[in-house]
Amino acid sequence: MVAGIAHGVRTRHLCDNHQETKAGSLIMVIYRYIAYQVQIGFMIAIAILLPLFSFFDLLDQLDDVGRGTYRVHDAFWYTALLLPRRFIQIAPFVALLGTVIALGKLAVHSELIAMRVAGLSPLRISLAPLSIGMVLLLSVAALEQFVAPQLQQKAITLRALALEQSAELGKNLGIWTRNEKNILRIGHMLHTKKAIGIEILQIDQEGFLQTHTLAESADIVNDDIWRLNNVVIRTFSGDQITIQHADFLDWPSFLNPEDVLTLTKPPESLSPVELVRHVEFLRSTSQDADAYALALWRKVGSAFMTIAMLLLSIPFVFGSIRTGLSNKLVFAALIGVAVYLIDQIIANVGLILHVNPAAIALVPSLTMIIVANVWLRRTF
Repeated sequence: MVAGIAHGVRTRHLCDNHQETKAGSLIMVIYRYIAYQVQIGFMIAIAILLPLFSFFDLLDQLDDVGRGTYRVHDAFWYTALLLPRRFIQIAPFVALLGTVIALGKLAVHSELIAMRVAGLSPLRISLAPLSIGMVLLLSVAALEQFVAPQLQQKAITLRALALEQSAELGKNLGIWTRNEKNILRIGHMLHTKKAIGIEILQIDQEGFLQTHTLAESADIVNDDIWRLNNVVIRTFSGDQITIQHADFLDWPSFLNPEDVLTLTKPPESLSPVELVRHVEFLRSTSQDADAYALALWRKVGSAFMTIAMLLLSIPFVFGSIRTGLSNKLVFAALIGVAVYLIDQIIANVGLILHVNPAAIALVPSLTMIIVANVWLRRTF
């Protein structure tokens, strides 16, 4: 009798384990199905947004066709090289719209209701879009470091050469940089080995001007030596100023060619590692690094914004679906546009007012994460 009871207990235990295994397998099948639908939603969002943004880029470039040697195929090539950068920029909105498309489709066909009946909570259902969102974030991080900066910089260089323009930080401002003893101004860069309009101010430890060197151009011989051409050197000693002229002069530069190229690139086109190094260089030489620090922190903020958009998309769908999927998509798109515009305004105003770059970049995304969490709690 005891043996029979033990056999019955073992049989019941095996049946329970079998049912748990079967339930676990069913949940994994549902999880994979949701993840697949979210991937489809992401691809639809990318197929809509990326060509749209690229079309605007192309229209802007077509205005320059005919200047210098810039032709229609150059405009298309420039736009193509910017595709990874545009993908990175639209990633938060891909997360928002893609998830709304995927879960909204499931809701319209009552599949979400069936999943709830099967015992899946909204939280467990949300894990699938969040996991796909993490894959999206990893893809963006890889593009940001290894692909987008290189292609964007190539696009800028090719366009400048075709338009016969030079790379400079601002019109008639040139490129300014310094180290402990020298302040350097470069009028513009013709190419990586030729600079035009060189001005060098050498200062002493007390901050007084010792020499002022003006050169028509400079040939970057190697990493350490710049050969200045048609040079005028003014030396200040007490109340006296001595002027010297030279056809050429070898100047031991504190910049190597890579540093010069970094100075001529827009901050957003630099990779995170390049931005970190350049911010450290600017701060070590007592220069204003806010623009580059802001570009660095905005890359971090973009990742948080993608997470915020993922979280925000979930209550869109688990709320009432009576308004229809199309209305929810329009509402989500409006929120995305509003967030983008507000983020741009905050970044520009904060840079003008010299607000902490980390605060400028992170406050909008962290605020959206808080809003999404509050909405999630109220929905569930």
